[in-house]
Amino acid sequence: MSDATTDGADGAVTPLFTASTGRPAAMPRLRHLDQHGLLTSAHVRLVAATVGRSERTVWNWLADMRATGRMGAVARPRFTVTAETRHLLALSGGNASAVHRELEKRAQADPDLPKAPSLTTLHRALRRDLTPGERAGLARGEAARRAFDVFGKRPPGNRNEAWEGDHKCVPVKVGLEDELVQPWLTWFIDCAKNVITGWAVTPHAPSRDAVLAALRAALNRSDPFGPAGGLPGLIRVDRGKEFLCATVTSALGAFAVPVIDLPAYTPHLKGTIEALNDSVERMLFVSMPHYTGQQKLTGGRTVDPDEPALTFEAFVELLQEWVRWWNHEHKPKKLGGLTPIEAWRADPTPLYNVPAQQLAHFGLEDDGKTRVITTRGVQWRNHAYIGPWMVGMGGTRVVVRYLPHHDATIEVFGLDGTYLGSAVLAEQASREQVRAVRNARKAKERRLRADLKAAARLRRGKFEAVTSATPPQRLGSLTEAEAESELSEAASTDLRNVNPGYIPHLPVPDGWARPVPADPDQPGSDNTPEESE
Repeated sequence: MSDATTDGADGAVTPLFTASTGRPAAMPRLRHLDQHGLLTSAHVRLVAATVGRSERTVWNWLADMRATGRMGAVARPRFTVTAETRHLLALSGGNASAVHRELEKRAQADPDLPKAPSLTTLHRALRRDLTPGERAGLARGEAARRAFDVFGKRPPGNRNEAWEGDHKCVPVKVGLEDELVQPWLTWFIDCAKNVITGWAVTPHAPSRDAVLAALRAALNRSDPFGPAGGLPGLIRVDRGKEFLCATVTSALGAFAVPVIDLPAYTPHLKGTIEALNDSVERMLFVSMPHYTGQQKLTGGRTVDPDEPALTFEAFVELLQEWVRWWNHEHKPKKLGGLTPIEAWRADPTPLYNVPAQQLAHFGLEDDGKTRVITTRGVQWRNHAYIGPWMVGMGGTRVVVRYLPHHDATIEVFGLDGTYLGSAVLAEQASREQVRAVRNARKAKERRLRADLKAAARLRRGKFEAVTSATPPQRLGSLTEAEAESELSEAASTDLRNVNPGYIPHLPVPDGWARPVPADPDQPGSDNTPEESE
């Protein structure tokens, strides 16, 4: 059997070369043999058998080469995809039939343009000249195009060599203080061993305090956060402003841990955390009540719209149990039958543990001002903070450090950096008072929203439907009396806005007697009208 053939699935011999690929490969060799007088019929017979053509065909190739010097076949004119074709394909959302109709319309309108190709030819050209990713991108955008890209894989590393962090908006609505909210999850994962090192949940969009809380849990190796943790070699994030704020970068910079800022919209560059986001949704969130991606009935209705939602505390408890299962029971394929914790413990890479005293104050901010302990405690942001350790320390100058967005507690240090203790808000409102204030704020918000919607309905006009390209007519007739009434009411409202004490004139009641003017010719008249009896 020739080296240029191979056995097929059914034992048949399949040529490795075809006429289109074998001719350019064989003709330079045949020309060399022909020019040196070494060409024989055996050479032609061998080439013909290899490319699957007859000997006569190969001799015709040689004759054409001797006459024209051409090695390959004559290129046939064919339709190719141009930039204009790509533009039309994008305009039509990837619809080749719409592009074909447009090309035919243009060819009929302008005789100088070439004849439009058939729809079959256009389809063939699109498949030949455009990659599947390009066709998907022109039809559905950049996200669809990226689905056809090929991405490399980072080599396996050691524990704590690199972490990845991300925020995830949880697609589940949970109950919090008589309303439904969508929590946000902030967490970190070890890229080499798939261990979730730290996480934090907020019932709203996260800020830097959520990142600091998750980082503190990730760095802490004591119970209940450990045993995984310690300082990573680096942390990869994707341009999240919370991750890159000065507080977070300085907190990690103090431990010489760089934060790698990845380009936006490049989830493949932090595939470990993105895979974790997908896993928690498919394994946990999809089975929770009020999952936003659940199956819908006709009209977009859910199967059970009155299903009770989880409370925020219950949701956090379920998430905590799932994280424990992921670290201690789940066995990913990449770890060879080990759980993430087992693989992490089996790695002999040395660790750097953060001292407990440094970890206790990790991520605290300092406004750079010094304060004095008075009989009311420490003043910070117009509030007084007290602590039992302040007894007998009146007049001491101190520095206040705090966790962002947490105003209930502050940490107090001496001017030499000595930690003195925590202080709490002296006059903090009760939970009932806070709830009452929030309810009042929500009521005002709902009232304003209703007023704005009513105003929008007044501004928004409705028009009748049309079946041709004509200006639509406004719906809703307005009588002359209705117009005058609304205008007079608007004018009266404007006057009341200028002068709140303004009272518009009303018609005189029928039972009232009108004053009669006095006769100026009568003696003793002072031109003052007398009241009629």
